[in-house]
Amino acid sequence: MISRELGVGELAERAGVAVSTLHFYEAKGLIHSVRTSGNQRRYARSVLRRIAVIKVAQRVGLPLAEIARALDALPSGRTPTVADWRRLSAAWKQELEDRIKTLTQLRDQLDGCIGCGCLSLKACPLRNADDGLARQGAGPHFT
Repeated sequence: MISRELGVGELAERAGVAVSTLHFYEAKGLIHSVRTSGNQRRYARSVLRRIAVIKVAQRVGLPLAEIARALDALPSGRTPTVADWRRLSAAWKQELEDRIKTLTQLRDQLDGCIGCGCLSLKACPLRNADDGLARQGAGPHFT
């Protein structure tokens, strides 16, 4: 009989991630395990799909906090379905479109700034578009 649960090493190998990554995801609440009487982690096979969703979301640049919010909306006891994925990806699509637009604008403006040495945060479209820093008041804003 095939075990319905996976050990941490087996899950890491099948998901293509390091064991430390699984521990990190678990600490962040992205995945969950149960403990055996010997205190070993065991993961439901559905965690494989959750890890796939996490990796895709990370690849498109979503922060882990956003991924966690999305996964919280999924039932933890089952594999995410096609309908679940459609709902998640639709919610992320606009954010990705906005990010693409911003990156395209930065790319198009970057060649005008290389080596300009203007040191003018009021005029720089990359560091302070529309003098947005003025609304934050006096003092340093960049670290």
